[in-house]
Amino acid sequence: MLNGVAIFALCGCVSLLDAPVDPVAADRVAAEPVSVTRDCSKAETQADMTLCAGQDLELADKALNAQYRLTRDAMRQRDGDAVAVKAAGAEDALVKAQRAWVSYRDAQCLSVGFQAQGGSIQPMRVAQCKAELSRSRTEALKVLVDGAGN
Repeated sequence: MLNGVAIFALCGCVSLLDAPVDPVAADRVAAEPVSVTRDCSKAETQADMTLCAGQDLELADKALNAQYRLTRDAMRQRDGDAVAVKAAGAEDALVKAQRAWVSYRDAQCLSVGFQAQGGSIQPMRVAQCKAELSRSRTEALKVLVDGAGN
């Protein structure tokens, strides 16, 4: 009888693993803010390391969003100054580039995650990738602001 229970439990797990994933729900869960700040220097379990990667991503994403607002404001100002010479379009170009960049980041990091497909490390790898690319994009947006006055 114990074997029957073990098989039933195993079959239950397999069916859960094989269940289709709702990508909208998965994105919503991934986008939820990390409410507890962890001391990530002491993370030992994979669960803690994954939560810390999510915490790092949240911080990188907040910095990116703040810089994007500053850069968009600068581009809007540039467009206002350029209306007289019919050279406006900086803000529209930025919005288009940012949308394309977000699509790139998400797809790139999804592909990075496939290096650990099915493993407990996969979500951490995706979050680390997104955080790294978000920090790089933040710096690129700063350069756009610095060059906006030229």
